[in-house]
Amino acid sequence: MDDDRAVEALLRACDEGATVFDTSDVYGLGHSQRLLGRMLAQVPRGSVRITSAVGAFKGTSVNAYSCLNLHGQVEQSLENLGVESLDVLTLHHTDFGNRDQFLDEARETLEALRDLGRVKAIGMRAPNRLAAGAGTSGDRSQVGAARFAFLVQQFDPKVITTSFNPLSQPPDSEAANSEEGEDIFSFARRHGVATMVHEPLGLGLLTGKYLPNTVFGAGDVRSRITAPVLGAVQRGLQPLRDRFGPDPQDLARVALHHCLKRCPESIVLAGFTNTQQVVANYQGFQSELSEPDYEFIDAAYAALRAELVGIGQLSSRGAASMRCVPGPGRPAHVPEQR
Repeated sequence: MDDDRAVEALLRACDEGATVFDTSDVYGLGHSQRLLGRMLAQVPRGSVRITSAVGAFKGTSVNAYSCLNLHGQVEQSLENLGVESLDVLTLHHTDFGNRDQFLDEARETLEALRDLGRVKAIGMRAPNRLAAGAGTSGDRSQVGAARFAFLVQQFDPKVITTSFNPLSQPPDSEAANSEEGEDIFSFARRHGVATMVHEPLGLGLLTGKYLPNTVFGAGDVRSRITAPVLGAVQRGLQPLRDRFGPDPQDLARVALHHCLKRCPESIVLAGFTNTQQVVANYQGFQSELSEPDYEFIDAAYAALRAELVGIGQLSSRGAASMRCVPGPGRPAHVPEQR
């Protein structure tokens, strides 16, 4: 995507009413932040909130959450963005080394950054469902409820961010008083923490753009998703096409409405590749969906989830996005830019 067009799309998002922008210094190795910085230079700083993640890249440090690494990444992010402070600094994972060797150091460093005004609030990333049991400090894919509750007590986050889309298991209101196998939305509600959702379009797959013969570029996080999976998604989306429209923006509208319906208290982050997508996303909210529409949507997505479970691409509890199984291409080393 051309840099000038990217900035133009970011400005259009502001005009449409977007107030939260999420980034990280590993998105394009800082390029994403610098583009966002060009947008920030053209709007009142108080009109938007900037969240940035830390922890995905440790450089030559023993642990990503060492004092020097945290300071270095925050200062580099601030320089890239051209701002004096981050509204939210999100911890990308919960691996603080063997026996939490770097946990105290990380907590003290983050407290110092808040005291200096470089970071206004701390965020934490979590799976959309916490595993039963305590979990382990080094397991980045499964975090136990007790473990995560302990870390929330340590870092006092104001925001929890998680991946959620129509392929995820719907939030369980009955789990609100349970501390084992609890969905992250109930957990956040119990602890008085806000939630922020990313990947609401399932890496773009839920827009229906990607056919079974699609070949993703090297380094694309989707490059190891197989043709049978893409075929299953296409079949699963067909009832939604028939009812709401055949175009990607029609299916994006359905997916975004679904996420906001299921997570009404959350900030939903939607990516884009051009200004037209930004405009289409906001136009999609101008027309409401009815309760029968939502029932139809729920049934269609449930059938799609069931098919993906059947071919081994989702756990029976419902993952937030499809697993990248061995196939053509190579694994991505940096997250997809938003």
